[in-house]
Amino acid sequence: MLKDFSVQALFMGLLTAFVGSASSFAVVLHGLRAVGATEAEAASGLMALSISMGICAIVLSAVTRLPISIAWSTPGAALLASTGAVEGGFTAAVGAFLICGLLIIVAGLFRPLGRAVTAIPAPLANAMLAGVLIGLCFAPVKAIGFNPLLGLPILISWIVVGAFKRLWAVPAALAAFVLVLAFGVDMPDGAFASLERSLVPVAEFVRPAFNLAAFISIALPLFIVTMASQNIPGIAVLKVCHYDPKPGPLFAVTGFFSLLSAPFGGHAINLAAVTAAMCAGPDAHADPKRRYWASLSAGVGYIILGLLAGAVTAFVALAPPVLIEAVAGLALVGAFSSSAMSAFQAPESREAAAITFLITASGVSFGGISGAFWGLIAGGLMIALSQLLKMSKDRAQEK
Repeated sequence: MLKDFSVQALFMGLLTAFVGSASSFAVVLHGLRAVGATEAEAASGLMALSISMGICAIVLSAVTRLPISIAWSTPGAALLASTGAVEGGFTAAVGAFLICGLLIIVAGLFRPLGRAVTAIPAPLANAMLAGVLIGLCFAPVKAIGFNPLLGLPILISWIVVGAFKRLWAVPAALAAFVLVLAFGVDMPDGAFASLERSLVPVAEFVRPAFNLAAFISIALPLFIVTMASQNIPGIAVLKVCHYDPKPGPLFAVTGFFSLLSAPFGGHAINLAAVTAAMCAGPDAHADPKRRYWASLSAGVGYIILGLLAGAVTAFVALAPPVLIEAVAGLALVGAFSSSAMSAFQAPESREAAAITFLITASGVSFGGISGAFWGLIAGGLMIALSQLLKMSKDRAQEK
């Protein structure tokens, strides 16, 4: 393995870790806080996710000698933000995280479940994801309405840098957020002392609780968006880069590491989709057989960043919540636009996708169960009804 090491792969791996963390950690923090985590529990969850995905990336890349990148479930975190607190609070959410990890393992090892996930109509899965994301995508505009002097620099940085290099748009918005927080927000007394204390990583164990509402509102939708929006596209990216791993074992391993992070507040990890191309592409190394060192290096970078999660969370907590929501929203604009376009592309499923999107985006819960689940059910019933009507018309014409 040491013969395959290169400085180029090392640099690309560390860059992947930075971009992967900087572009979406705000979404993760916001999602965990939305389902009831305290600041300490959210910091613990962020740390657990970072360390788990770092170790997972190192293990998979070393064993397979393939550039397999791992990430936390950003769409899953956005789902948590739209779901909000459920019956039983954060302990019930952690129970749902555990169930989601188990479902991912089963999907990897038990082919019928994996096929069932892929059988969910893509327009409905994308419509549900778009409905989940749209609420956070409003946050940059809300931040400007809250205080233009604080919100505008974040948005302008994202627009200007993104015009030249889309990959750096969200890190630029994050840098603007840091500057706005440092120079535009009055720090409370003792803020810097609190940051120093937060440099010591602390894992918060959360005893899980299990109930039906959390299972249906969090575990099932989290499993679906993680598989449909991260794991399956992650395999596709690897295939585009001329790698052909067996998906099942990879899914099962990410589910196992999700289980390890769940009791400490982590919601789910999965195969990377966006940053996967950074480690698997020619920028990591000219020789495809040596690119796995990029994902190995990214794993090390994620572990280091995870140990700083407490300080990051404490620093973010000093800002008005709408500002960090604005950074999270900008990080999800690309995902929202692509999922919305895919949801409404096919004319025959457009109405069903619209129903799924609207129910999910409404944020309204029925019977203690989030709109994401009901949106998917309503869209599925709409497709089933349209197919039955089409079949009856075909039979009438044959007669």
